[in-house]
Amino acid sequence: MGRSGNTTRSLDLTRREREILACVASGMRNGEIASVLHVAESTVKSHLTSAYLKLGVSNRTQAAIATLSLGRA
Repeated sequence: MGRSGNTTRSLDLTRREREILACVASGMRNGEIASVLHVAESTVKSHLTSAYLKLGVSNRTQAAIATLSLGRA
């Protein structure tokens, strides 16, 4: 899918999903993200799953690339 499709979908991301994706793009692991954002690791995983669907990606690396390409990190 072209970049415009990803840009449109990125607008549907919640503030927390964007925060978590920025952490992922900077190389943080789920446990580190949970600690920094003061949430449970399961909450981080839940937000990531939702963000993956919205971005149309299937893994952490693709999500980080999408985040960086959209200027979200």
